[in-house]
Amino acid sequence: MIKEFKVKTNKKNELRDISKEIISAVEESGVDSGCCAVYCPHTTAGITINEGADPAVKEDVINYLNKLIPESREYKHSEGNSDAHIKSSVVGASEIIIIKDKKLVLGTWQKIFFAEFDGPRERKIIIKVIKNEM
Repeated sequence: MIKEFKVKTNKKNELRDISKEIISAVEESGVDSGCCAVYCPHTTAGITINEGADPAVKEDVINYLNKLIPESREYKHSEGNSDAHIKSSVVGASEIIIIKDKKLVLGTWQKIFFAEFDGPRERKIIIKVIKNEM
């Protein structure tokens, strides 16, 4: 099963919790055991899993990435969003989550986040639910 949905972001850099959409896609698939691939087909955004209970974690991640990879005019890429491309490469464009007993196997505090680095924009997320054939 493949499902797509849109995410609208409000800031240049933000982490948006997309766990509910992913959980819904897994439930809709009816898959008991397998995995779920969450993919972002954009070069200035990404997908990551991290703590979702304390909003300060999202702020810390964004703040540290901004310090590590600042917005700058010194990059060679002429569009002015090189920092977003680098952050996307660091975070990655996808995550694979195991499905067991019709549920995503996530830690107690884990959530799935869409990482925006060149917003605000409307972005596409693609989910592929894969059934274990064993």
